[in-house]
Amino acid sequence: MNGRTIATAALAQFKKVRVAYLRLRGQTPDTVAEQRVVDGTSWDEFCDTLKSAGAAIVFPGTPTDPLTQAEGYRYLSRLTRAGLEAFVEYADPRAPVLRRMIHETAKMGSDNPDNHYLNATVDGTLDYRITGTRGTVDYLGFGTQEGNYGEGGQMPTTGYVEAADLEIGPDGRFELIVSATAHDGNWLPMTPATGLLIVRQTFADRTAEVPADLTIELLAGSAPPEPLTPAQLDAGLGKASLLVAGASMLFAKWARDFAQHTNELPMFDPERSTKAGGDPNIIYYHSYWRLGPDEALIIESEIPECDGWNFQLDNHWLESLDYRYHTIHVNKHTAKYREDGSVRIVVAHRDPVLPNWIDTTGHDCGAMTFRWIRAATHPQPRTRVVSTAELAQLD
Repeated sequence: MNGRTIATAALAQFKKVRVAYLRLRGQTPDTVAEQRVVDGTSWDEFCDTLKSAGAAIVFPGTPTDPLTQAEGYRYLSRLTRAGLEAFVEYADPRAPVLRRMIHETAKMGSDNPDNHYLNATVDGTLDYRITGTRGTVDYLGFGTQEGNYGEGGQMPTTGYVEAADLEIGPDGRFELIVSATAHDGNWLPMTPATGLLIVRQTFADRTAEVPADLTIELLAGSAPPEPLTPAQLDAGLGKASLLVAGASMLFAKWARDFAQHTNELPMFDPERSTKAGGDPNIIYYHSYWRLGPDEALIIESEIPECDGWNFQLDNHWLESLDYRYHTIHVNKHTAKYREDGSVRIVVAHRDPVLPNWIDTTGHDCGAMTFRWIRAATHPQPRTRVVSTAELAQLD
């Protein structure tokens, strides 16, 4: 049992003891929450936890240049927005909504620029139905996970299914049952501990593909949510602030660890990835990059038989760089291939007029990720740093 597991178990035991103590005093968790909201304790603790999250911005080894620091504090503000939407606005599992928690202006954990993420808060003891149209997006996957982004630190997958495995009508319509008990037809498993549903839509060509159009509802029928309770607000503010503090520190540590193999691309432990909520069908290569003003990073690899692959550049906070306005990633569809079918990617500060250029967008360091999606084999990408003058000598 690791330290994180021990801490989580201790917290659960503390909550049980606290509830028993409150009952002995004639109080309930609901009445305590009412008092905390009325006297401002809930808000004070929310603000205090947000303030403490600033520790991630000055974590040992973090770059102190103005750009990285500015992006760091923006990162905290983005996590705050995402946390409040997830745990205050859309936290009721009896009124689920598929919505984008991670997108162009809210990012974490080396978010995939090719992905259109949808999340919904669910309860593993309830049954749900997803309905909609398949669209033409290259890859569509549905996963359930234990816990959520605001508690714990590990989010093991409790069920996964891909569109390729579903029965879909000729008009592209389908329905998918999400439940802890087995169901005939299209079924996405949960466990009683499941708390989160994630839909990943991966584009090969965003300019031409149509995303799936999806809705989720309780199988027994959805009803308007009950009015907000103090207990819901108290819990929601706590989870939102823990997301900001926990996620920012977790990925600050990842960045520190990745920097130990700067400008290389070692395979990331698949088991660790899945426990953190990664797609179980993907093999990741997480690392760090750092380039001087006149340096470039060359990445070369054979391409195996696979559903897809991509490479992306992130900032220090493991946020994908701004793919709305800059070319910061390349994938199976957009890449230019060499005659032997291999690929060469060039990360450089300025356009070298070479295929597969990745723009650093004014950064001199950050994280990076290479992914193989359902690949038959997993070739090791090769890397080397060269001077920008040497780029002209590449064939």
